[in-house]
Amino acid sequence: MNKDEVFKDHATPCDFKFTSKVAGVFDDMVNRSVPFYEEIQRMVSELAADHATEHSKIYDLGCSTGTTLIHMDQKVAETIPFVGIDDSPAMLEKCRTKLAVIGSRRSVELEVADLNKEIGIENASVVVLCLTLQFVRPMNRERLVKQIFNGLQKEGVLIIVEKILAEDGHFNRDFINYYYDMKRRHHYSEMEISQKREALENVLIPYKLSENIALLRDVGFEHCEVFFKWYNFTGIIAKKSL
Repeated sequence: MNKDEVFKDHATPCDFKFTSKVAGVFDDMVNRSVPFYEEIQRMVSELAADHATEHSKIYDLGCSTGTTLIHMDQKVAETIPFVGIDDSPAMLEKCRTKLAVIGSRRSVELEVADLNKEIGIENASVVVLCLTLQFVRPMNRERLVKQIFNGLQKEGVLIIVEKILAEDGHFNRDFINYYYDMKRRHHYSEMEISQKREALENVLIPYKLSENIALLRDVGFEHCEVFFKWYNFTGIIAKKSL
């Protein structure tokens, strides 16, 4: 696994992009930047396996380098095809390489697409948005979640992992400080923390947990549950009714 040093050197601030340089170190980046990342992946794959149905599809939107697809591949019956969608060709190329390494015999379709625009979702029993919805422009989020809802089978589920804001703004600064402390423990320098924060400022726009759940309910999901929570990160599963 290549070490993330994208923000090690001082540079003029610019918006974060999923370039080939980021793709090359992305696995190290998320492991060091997302609390309990491996445990979250295990939880997502377990939830996906429990709700996957034969003759359906599982979609991973914003699949990046394929880590979630690979974890689900270990849990979900191999007769169920996967669809991975990402807007970064470099990420999908890395994903293809990793899938080839594990020798999966499953049908996996990888597509380049922008989640801010119309995408095709059909006959899905599970759709995953793992650290993805936060990068979709707020004005497009409801439309995307509605597309997902419409493309799910009855009793299908949407699994979301997101960075969030505290419900009470008084706690936001504390939670962010605890998060940066975690990044320091994972050997990120003050410059790296600062420069990545600036790069993400206009790109990653988090909602409150309550706002994410309200969004899910507004498009038709009647059953929503939090399955993971760590300061300013959360995991939510939403189920489409019969």
